[in-house]
Amino acid sequence: MFKESKWAKEIISGQDKNGLWGYFHTLSEPKKTPLTTEQALRRLLNLGFTINDEPIQKTVAYMHDCLAGKKKMPDRDEVTHDWGIFTQLMLSTWIRKFTKEDAYANKIAKTWGGIISFAFQSGKYIHPDYLSAYAQTFNQKARGGRLVDFVSFYQVSLIPDYLDTTIEKAVFDYIFSYQHGIYYIYQNPLNVLPDNFRSKAASKYLAAIELLSMFPHNKEKLALVINWLNENKHQDGKWDMGSNVKDAIYFPLSDSWNKKDSRISDCTFRIERLLKTLIR
Repeated sequence: MFKESKWAKEIISGQDKNGLWGYFHTLSEPKKTPLTTEQALRRLLNLGFTINDEPIQKTVAYMHDCLAGKKKMPDRDEVTHDWGIFTQLMLSTWIRKFTKEDAYANKIAKTWGGIISFAFQSGKYIHPDYLSAYAQTFNQKARGGRLVDFVSFYQVSLIPDYLDTTIEKAVFDYIFSYQHGIYYIYQNPLNVLPDNFRSKAASKYLAAIELLSMFPHNKEKLALVINWLNENKHQDGKWDMGSNVKDAIYFPLSDSWNKKDSRISDCTFRIERLLKTLIR
């Protein structure tokens, strides 16, 4: 319902002919840097774009070709970690946000599912096992925090379809109580609710819960989130997270928040969509 918004039109107007938006990587707030492909994709995803939309098809085709070795990402290699492995991780994650029909992306997701499964084979996370599986899979030691520590937007997004039920429960519990939250998304433990519902922190917390809702066998463990949302629901059945949640990522969805009703509508839309996922 927001695909015709001014936000969507503005982003699409800046798309290059090859389907990208300049450099690919960075998930920081769009206001602080020139728009990257990741920022554009995340914003368009939140605005309701799918693989059926031409701008997304162009970007997914380019990412597919990068995974297939036919094209290269425009970014300079980052020397602080295993850039080639990290690149495959990013590309596969974003392809699978829009389609589960890409064999290259699915292979990378399955690979990471195997690494994480090995790390949890005892029923709890064993970091040396994770490092061992990583080294055996990629024939090199893990390097760089985003790869040494798997609780990141990318791995958390990729692995739910590639874990058996027992492993999935152990992985979910680990992520849910992890003291640093989910890297790139929310920096506090997810089993502790935000202090202020009307805040950017609460919006980021919802983003982390939206990721955890992808783990199909553990949704009942998010009952505290459902209760928290219901406690903050107005008597008219709607939610208002306040004007401070505007971040050009998750909000706003409507063209303008000059009217309070538009803000409430956007907040309610997002929360109702999450609740439908959690109680499904």
